[in-house]
Amino acid sequence: MKKRSFLQSAALLAAASTFSLAQAQTLTPIKFQLDWRFEGPSALFLQPVAKGTFKAAGLDVAVDAGNGSGGAVQRVASGTYDMGFADLAAVMEFHANNPDAQNKPVAVMMVYNNTPASVMALKKSGITKPADLAGKKLGAPVFDAGRRAFPIFQKANGIGAVTWTAMDPPLRETMLVRGDVDAITGFTFTSLLNLEARGAKASDVVVLPYADFGVKLYGNVIIASPKLIKENPAAIKAFLSAFAKGAKEVMANPAASIEHVKARDGIVNVPLETRRLQLAIDTVINSPDARAEGFGQAKPGRLSLMASQVSDAFNTKTRVNADDVWNGSFLPPAAELNTVLPKK
Repeated sequence: MKKRSFLQSAALLAAASTFSLAQAQTLTPIKFQLDWRFEGPSALFLQPVAKGTFKAAGLDVAVDAGNGSGGAVQRVASGTYDMGFADLAAVMEFHANNPDAQNKPVAVMMVYNNTPASVMALKKSGITKPADLAGKKLGAPVFDAGRRAFPIFQKANGIGAVTWTAMDPPLRETMLVRGDVDAITGFTFTSLLNLEARGAKASDVVVLPYADFGVKLYGNVIIASPKLIKENPAAIKAFLSAFAKGAKEVMANPAASIEHVKARDGIVNVPLETRRLQLAIDTVINSPDARAEGFGQAKPGRLSLMASQVSDAFNTKTRVNADDVWNGSFLPPAAELNTVLPKK
């Protein structure tokens, strides 16, 4: 009897292993490129991986850290990655500067309904409003989204000429604290917290968010490769539906989701990244514009305006065609998306 029981158990284990292997083999692999390193906002993607939300949707998603939106767009365009996360302006710029490229990534879901870009200064500079920036020295890396879009902010607020100082990203906030520049551009939830880490008090920092001063640029979007769009549109739909479920969970409990960020980068500062995630949720994900338009969605008129502004500000080779950079056909139903944003 013992032998028979052992054989039966062995057979069951073998069958279970075979079933698990079969399940694993049916998962569609998705290589996903983030726009930046593993920080608070990356929990939006890391949690549904860790909790099996993507796997339940039939996907085997691998998320890698990035080094900028431009890089994320390039890697998806090259076919190295299937999907990614990038500033919509960077996607538009790639399309307009590479009109003959065969593999131009397409935005398929809005995540940051407003650009996170802002101008930041210390109160001691005397800068309190956009007009005060005229004649000042601003600093940012040359590829910074806020710096690239500054002409739009400048035009919207009638700001006079400014001068720019370029630096590597780690030096941006340090140079502001030292007084080497009068103001910087950057993502609010990145630079504000970095300034605090360098000794500045939040109460001493003046923040001029682009979205609050006449600039309605969209921010980061989920992008997909034309190859994936053509060959496996169902995988994109499954990804976006699973992402929406994961995003809802993250926004319901941001603090708990940071453990998944720390699992990918053990040296992250948990309290700091929790604050960064919450700041991102409050300013660009669950913003008034996002609530008005609906999570994940984009409005044609606003897209067209942004396409025109990016064409001018970035001095692209050709004009941006909004219809070429956005495809909302893979989004979950509006009823499903409407439950994502937490109530305010």
